Amino acid sequence: MAFRQALQLAACGLAGGSAAVLFSAVAVGKPRTGGDAEPRASEPPGWAVGARSQPSVWDPNWDRREPLSLVNLRKRNVESGEEELASKLNHCKAKATRHIFLIRHSQYHVDGSLEKDRTLTPLGREQAELTGLRLASLGLKFDKIVHSSMTRAIETTDIISKHLPGVYKVSTDLLREGAPIEPDPPVSHWKPEAVYYEDGARIEAAFRSYIHRADARQEEDSYEIFICHANVIRYIVCRALQFPPEGWLRLSLNNGSITHLVIRPNGRVALRTLGDTGFMPPDKITRS
Repeated sequence: MAFRQALQLAACGLAGGSAAVLFSAVAVGKPRTGGDAEPRASEPPGWAVGARSQPSVWDPNWDRREPLSLVNLRKRNVESGEEELASKLNHCKAKATRHIFLIRHSQYHVDGSLEKDRTLTPLGREQAELTGLRLASLGLKFDKIVHSSMTRAIETTDIISKHLPGVYKVSTDLLREGAPIEPDPPVSHWKPEAVYYEDGARIEAAFRSYIHRADARQEEDSYEIFICHANVIRYIVCRALQFPPEGWLRLSLNNGSITHLVIRPNGRVALRTLGDTGFMPPDKITRS
């Protein structure tokens, strides 16, 4: 019964708070080898603990930047009381909206023996040009481009940035491709737990570093571009929307596609577009 109820919660989108719920729900239904042994609950990987809270419709403090969580209530002056608290809360409150544009790299040579050999194909370079033109056509003042340090992401960034002169670029290893978390339902191309343990911790670190409401000191809305990989983007979308992150593999992204997340000052998140390639001719669209 507990297993069925947990699955019903997940299906209704009410499991948005806890990785532990989904891990334990799956494990509860699995008997030990031997058939009649008592079922056991498994723990989520160490890096996932705390990533999600208990089941709820929405965790307003998902990024740990809710003003009340940034104020040390134990240091509150008893005499000034509520007035002082209100001032501190206002000081910690975000004022601006962040627009996050997640770009998947363009098509590349998948048969390269080394990572540095997996360069963009001629079609991939065309895709990057089209994505750059699309971003430029939006008429937005982009603040920065953060990109994965992998070759295909670097080359995609170089082409796109030509259409966005003056926008500074920064490279990071956090956004490199990897296996964020064991998908549910499981897939046939099995990976050892160590892969998810290492990649997952890094990709979760990328989410926590880059996906959050604006800093309280930020006065104007920002428009930021992140050029990386399909697995990373799919995981980030699930985490940002507080959907079960194990469902990341159910999403599909084309090469050079644009995914647009909006993070409001109150911490609410909206998905404007997911994997948009409507600006590309049909014969230029790929998912390799």
